Amino acid sequence: MATPARKVNWFAIWISVAVVVVLVVVGALVVVMNNQSTSAGPAPTGTNINADTGAISVGTGAKTMDTYVDFMCPICNQFETTFGNTITGLVSDSTITLNVHPIAILDASSQGTAFSSRAASAMYCVAEVAPDKAMAFMQSMYKNQPAENSSGLTDEQIVAIAAGAGVTGADSCITSNKYMKYVQSMTKKTPIQPGQSGIATPTVAINGTTISNSKLPSDPTKLIGLFS
Repeated sequence: MATPARKVNWFAIWISVAVVVVLVVVGALVVVMNNQSTSAGPAPTGTNINADTGAISVGTGAKTMDTYVDFMCPICNQFETTFGNTITGLVSDSTITLNVHPIAILDASSQGTAFSSRAASAMYCVAEVAPDKAMAFMQSMYKNQPAENSSGLTDEQIVAIAAGAGVTGADSCITSNKYMKYVQSMTKKTPIQPGQSGIATPTVAINGTTISNSKLPSDPTKLIGLFS
């Protein structure tokens, strides 16, 4: 007697196939989304730029000072006003190497224009094509600093500031916001000051050690004491 042919449960098979297809699609979407969320975009290049740390280096001194700054941060502007000349002097006499890290923590304060990220990106654009003008550009950006909770400066205004600092060849890089994603990626790597629970600006590190801003001297001429 012949054995009855077993019915194939095609419904169950197609359900299984459908589940596998869905899992594959979901997996692919997760990979794509992860790649998008972790993409830092193009990194700036230049002998004075450390793409791994985001530092724009000025000077050749054996001692180091790292500053993490946001161009919309009024306290960063105060820091520049108070210590800028002293720091420039320490760089000029080869006492220190200054490592500037332009970051963006105040994008939410620019009415949707992402000014902090755009300004930091512009700093990299300038440092890349005119490293000797980077400090002059930074100082001019502070002199033209917009108020918090404003729309900030336009790309065209930033280009004009760069031109006023003697920078040429950076216009398209600035207006395309070329390094915005890189800035946002580097911002997440900003060290936390002692006693703080999150990233703040300015943040200062002396010879590789992050310090509390309360350690900064009231007399800027005594800044050198931090390096001993």
